[in-house]
Amino acid sequence: MPLSRVIPFLGVAALVGATMPAQAAPTVLDKIEHIVVIYTENRSFDNLYGLFPGADGIANAGAAATQVDGSGKPFAALPTVMDTSSKPAKPDPRFPASLPNKPFDLAPYVAIDQKTGDLVHRFYEEQGQIDGGKMDKFAAISNAGGLTMGYYDGHGMKLWQWAQQYTLADHFFHAAFGGSFLNHFWLVCACTPEFPGSPTKIMATVGADGAIGNVEHAAVTPDGYAVNTLQPFNPPYSSDHGAGDPKFRLPPQTLPTIADRLDAKGVSWAWYAGGWNDAVAGHADKLFEFHHQPFLYFGKFAPGRPERARHLKDYNDLLAGISKGSLPHVVFYKPIGELDQHPGYSEVMAADDHVADLLTRITASSLWAHTLVIVTADENGGTWDHVGPPKVDRWGPGTRVPTLIISPFARKGFVDHTIYDTTSILKLIETRYHLKPLGSRDAAAGDLSATLAPEK
Repeated sequence: MPLSRVIPFLGVAALVGATMPAQAAPTVLDKIEHIVVIYTENRSFDNLYGLFPGADGIANAGAAATQVDGSGKPFAALPTVMDTSSKPAKPDPRFPASLPNKPFDLAPYVAIDQKTGDLVHRFYEEQGQIDGGKMDKFAAISNAGGLTMGYYDGHGMKLWQWAQQYTLADHFFHAAFGGSFLNHFWLVCACTPEFPGSPTKIMATVGADGAIGNVEHAAVTPDGYAVNTLQPFNPPYSSDHGAGDPKFRLPPQTLPTIADRLDAKGVSWAWYAGGWNDAVAGHADKLFEFHHQPFLYFGKFAPGRPERARHLKDYNDLLAGISKGSLPHVVFYKPIGELDQHPGYSEVMAADDHVADLLTRITASSLWAHTLVIVTADENGGTWDHVGPPKVDRWGPGTRVPTLIISPFARKGFVDHTIYDTTSILKLIETRYHLKPLGSRDAAAGDLSATLAPEK
């Protein structure tokens, strides 16, 4: 019987001279008091880090570098790069009409501090682009044509320098096929939201041959799972795309989240977002993305609930906490649109400067000695990558995204080739705070503890 069970039944004298069990020495992970997740947008690994020394980059692309059409025949040249900011899309005059069928450097056409067009990044389309792991149909299934094959030499980025100093994970895949909406859910609950009885207008169809139809407008699978962008039922939400009608908004979700696990253990946490206070006040910035705020979709965080005020915060609150040396144990931060690196409305360098500034603030604070920061993208945003993702379940994982692990405890100057996905972040939080996994995916995910330097 453990000593803790015996003590209530023993007199003090009986314990004199008793040998207490030795306390286990704290591990490296135990020494981390703050896990900070900075969640940027829509870049594949090859798009920004394909030339990073020591990484599995573009030079290793092999057959995936050659894109094929719908019939599997290689393109003679990449499809025309399209300007997706115009409706309907038209050829982007910054690019030549014909580009060789291979990855190409974007810089001669659009500098790294300028915006490119946006690219389709949806649940069914990305599965088609991945083409069973061959990674050869990105150009064929892109609304932006050959733009998907463009990349930047990122050595001038500040985050490239942070990656050189700490750990860069080069086999980190976003958790779910498709876009930001679904991948934000997977970051916080390792789950796909449910929408039973959704309007048929936004539901995918299944043909007699098993083919999926209504792909362009499908936000919900035929069996009632929400996979493409929908607005939250409770405010704040965007009224675009018919979301002013409540029947097109996602019903409040009740699936367990990492928040539930943390709350049950008394572990403090917060989700910080650029532009949050303005959005709640009813005058959201035009680049505040409501579908980038996953906790809005859960009934627990409805307006007036104490959980909302306690845990959903503005970026300025994050800055104040860093300055005071006081942050929750688990921090998620979502930049506002113009600073999140999303093609179409954010350019690489503004977002790079913003995240690097935040890292500098953290490292200069009293928090730094016990903090681990993960910088990752929510998904690839339709940009090509040459590494086929592992095949796990119907939801993903999707394409590789760049991921940095920055901490006094992280391996220095290290490129980690371990296979991870977004749920590996949950796995790290769960391991550190002894929490029950949310599902099978995070339970089996690659353990980011491997990026920590061994104790000396």
